[in-house]
Amino acid sequence: MTKTLADLIEDALPQTQCTKCGYPACRPYAEAIAAGEAHINQCPPGGQQGIERLAAITGQRVIPLNPVNGFERPRSVAFIDESLCIGCTLCIQACPVDAILGAAKQMHTILPSQCTGCDLCVAPCPVDCIVMFPVTGDATGWNAWTAEQAEAARARHDFRSARLQREREENDARLAAKAVAKLRDVNAETSNTPAELAEKERKRAIIAAAIERARQKAAKP
Repeated sequence: MTKTLADLIEDALPQTQCTKCGYPACRPYAEAIAAGEAHINQCPPGGQQGIERLAAITGQRVIPLNPVNGFERPRSVAFIDESLCIGCTLCIQACPVDAILGAAKQMHTILPSQCTGCDLCVAPCPVDCIVMFPVTGDATGWNAWTAEQAEAARARHDFRSARLQREREENDARLAAKAVAKLRDVNAETSNTPAELAEKERKRAIIAAAIERARQKAAKP
């Protein structure tokens, strides 16, 4: 299969999914570059070498990293102080590559080999128990990261995205089924007085509106 320009650009990104580029993940940033809506110098994890790679792919000139998006630094790995962790799961929800293990009200821990250093888990932590430790010495950009690590991170991110989408769809289906059952119960209610009939119609309207919203949501690509 022939790769699109966005595919080639995405392949040149480090797949840290850090959002520092201003987009929710590496793929949307790649698509924005391909569409001429973003510049090639918005990825701090890729560093200057990453900009050179993107310039070669897009035919654009090499420019410095935009400081608005951050600075090129050694790659870091998150560390959780387990003595302070309260098990809130906010870091797990924030991690784009499922590199954090834990459960509600239980201690969490980072999987260092899977952490991309995105630091998205730091800000949500309500007890400040997460810190980022540099692990690559003076090496920055692609000198601190490999194509194999990038591909593994992309696979974990894509798997997580698919799982979350599946969970949303399953939840929507449960809610829709619940609404249909509720409508059936309302229709079965015996209503004799005008007030009872009006209340029954009110309930029908509310449930019908909820079902229609669910239908429209499910129809969206």
